[in-house]
Amino acid sequence: MSRIAQAIAEGLIVAGRRGTRLAVVIAASVTLCACASGGFSLSKAEVDPTILTGATVSGATGPEALDDASDRNTIRNAVSSADVEELRGAPLPWANADTGSRGAISALVEEKDGGTLCRRFTTSRERFDGVSLYKGKVCMVAPGAWQVQALDGL
Repeated sequence: MSRIAQAIAEGLIVAGRRGTRLAVVIAASVTLCACASGGFSLSKAEVDPTILTGATVSGATGPEALDDASDRNTIRNAVSSADVEELRGAPLPWANADTGSRGAISALVEEKDGGTLCRRFTTSRERFDGVSLYKGKVCMVAPGAWQVQALDGL
């Protein structure tokens, strides 16, 4: 590199360092001036009545009956199609693409109730408003047709 090119390059490097230092000093000065001038203070802040927040239905995750028909049907289908002997107490996951809910069925047992085949279980339901636990009973009302007899919150 020629001596002229070296001199120019060194001059730019020195000028660049000085420019960076100058920018830092100016930024710090402006920040300190803003603080000293009494700028924004939380004690002077007021409530903005135009800001609204949403809320979920009161008690939506409490122990009530599961009233979402789509989730009830999804749980019923999972319970009725499960192979109880093959599960041997293992949880059975379920998901409803229509509502975004999901959960796991556990403690699934099969029994005869007055000659009718029924299945008792507990299930969780996770959705946007929280996680809930339910105890349910599904019974066969006709060959291949199952009906939810109970699905109540715990």
